Amino acid sequence: MISQIKNFLFLILVSSFLPTSLLARNLGIKSLGHSSFLITSADKSILINPFKAIGCASNLKEPKEVNVDFILASSRLPDEGYNPNDQLMFVEPGIYQFEDILLNGISVPHDRVDGRRFGMATVWSWKQNDLKIVHMGGAAGDIDINSQIILSSPDILFISIGGGIKSYNGKEASKIVKLLKPNVVIPVHFERGKKINKECDFSNADLFLENMKDFKVKYVGKDFQIKPKRIDQNKIYIFSN
Repeated sequence: MISQIKNFLFLILVSSFLPTSLLARNLGIKSLGHSSFLITSADKSILINPFKAIGCASNLKEPKEVNVDFILASSRLPDEGYNPNDQLMFVEPGIYQFEDILLNGISVPHDRVDGRRFGMATVWSWKQNDLKIVHMGGAAGDIDINSQIILSSPDILFISIGGGIKSYNGKEASKIVKLLKPNVVIPVHFERGKKINKECDFSNADLFLENMKDFKVKYVGKDFQIKPKRIDQNKIYIFSN
């Protein structure tokens, strides 16, 4: 008994000197609505696509009071690049280093006419908690072979599925998923529930799910924790907002 107590106290002592990143390895994902998410690890907090409450986001609460290390935005459009507090925001394509995180921003058309209507969106790829994350919330056009190589095999892929004039529809999104081969897919930009937003041209998730028969669907709340060493395979997470 005394030996067990000593071992327990020793573990507590050792753990107090370990880096936080080794003690809390889960990746936290919180849906803020539209294509906006708060992604947190032990030492980093990243806000994706903060929005102004207009258009398809008109019935949502703006995530403007969220304090994070930095923001990643698909573009400077107000529904995905709203930054009223002037926090550090990466929006232009390119490669950036923020402390230990390498960000890779790739330019993809924001519409189906090579960007001639809504310009180009930035698709972001980075690693956090040893997980490769790709966010395609602002994309609606084709990706070239070089972009496919960079974005391929993510652990987590965020992708628009609701159609409309500047988002993939369910069939287009399913083709991108099969091309990139992610472990987990988190769909964004689609209509939920029976309430119809008259300012929005999104459809629901049905068409996407019909084209994703090889993936199992898991419905989660607004917050979800992912364990890097036990990440699901061929799973679609649908958040509640």
